[in-house]
Amino acid sequence: MSPSPRREPRSGARRGAVPSIRDVAAAAGVSYQTVSRVLNDSPRVRPDTRAAVRAAIETLGFRPNRAARALGLGRAPGITVVTSNTMLYGYASTLQGIEEAARTEGLAVGVRVVESDSPAEIKQTVDYVSDPSAGGLVVIAFDPAGTAVLEALPADIPAIAATEPVAPDTGRVTIALDERGAAADATEHLLALGHRTVHHVAIPSEGRSSGRQAGWRDALSRAGAEIPEVVASGWDIRAAYLAGQRLAGDPDVTAVLCGNDDIAQGVRRALYDAGRDVPGDVSIVGFDDIPGSAFWIPALTTVRMDFVGLGRACFLAAVAELTGQPQPETELTPPRLIVRESTAPPRTAAASSS
Repeated sequence: MSPSPRREPRSGARRGAVPSIRDVAAAAGVSYQTVSRVLNDSPRVRPDTRAAVRAAIETLGFRPNRAARALGLGRAPGITVVTSNTMLYGYASTLQGIEEAARTEGLAVGVRVVESDSPAEIKQTVDYVSDPSAGGLVVIAFDPAGTAVLEALPADIPAIAATEPVAPDTGRVTIALDERGAAADATEHLLALGHRTVHHVAIPSEGRSSGRQAGWRDALSRAGAEIPEVVASGWDIRAAYLAGQRLAGDPDVTAVLCGNDDIAQGVRRALYDAGRDVPGDVSIVGFDDIPGSAFWIPALTTVRMDFVGLGRACFLAAVAELTGQPQPETELTPPRLIVRESTAPPRTAAASSS
């Protein structure tokens, strides 16, 4: 599986309809640093140059924003991260990557939690991060709340997003890990062991077209296998346990792909309480490779996701967006299936091959 960060400076409204500081510089025949000095009333600009820049600003209808302010300071004032969660592993690790990269550059990181995708909450969040003091903006748009904030941002607010590969086009720079390919790999691993199909317990943010669910469907479709009904779970392990109980009583269930490793833990316990052995009766695959998953009994087969690297890439992209620099080329470690003890051939297949 090859790395698949999606980094797409698209032709959205901010670039198409709103002139940038570089547009002003080109029209005035000066550098963008000179435009920045004019915007910040620097005395180090000749009167004729200042007049040319002001004329270009007037002609283009340029409106100074936080990008101009950042250029005048010589660096971005900081980064604000919008996220709906700071505890779940994927969100927290992405935030960790952003903070580590910002600390290396001597910049501060602020966090704005969006509690739901209600219109009132989205408006309040957008109003907050639209203030120039918010600096560069990174939206962790793994869920409907984050996506709604991204779509509601004014076009002239420089922002990038960590998203799923199938996220809607918002005219923004987005970066994504290949969850779809990773889920397909995990499903194909289970099928290759001899399981007739693979059941899926989904995290709340999943929809039919989300990367994890779409990849699972892709693999089953290619194999001509039955596609079972998705079992929904909440974020907490108790909700996963209840979802696992729905599968534990069905003897035809021999393989389960879980939406994340916490879900896998709850499902594993439900199977244990129902007297079903893992991996003897049921194989389980998780997602994310959280710390400690290698030390479960049995050790969990899971998909390793480079969320920290995703966060670092988001930081670099946000600074480039804020300051009008070209977007950097950053390689991300691709998701990788880590095979451990929780997956094995189904007992019927193992018996028939012996």
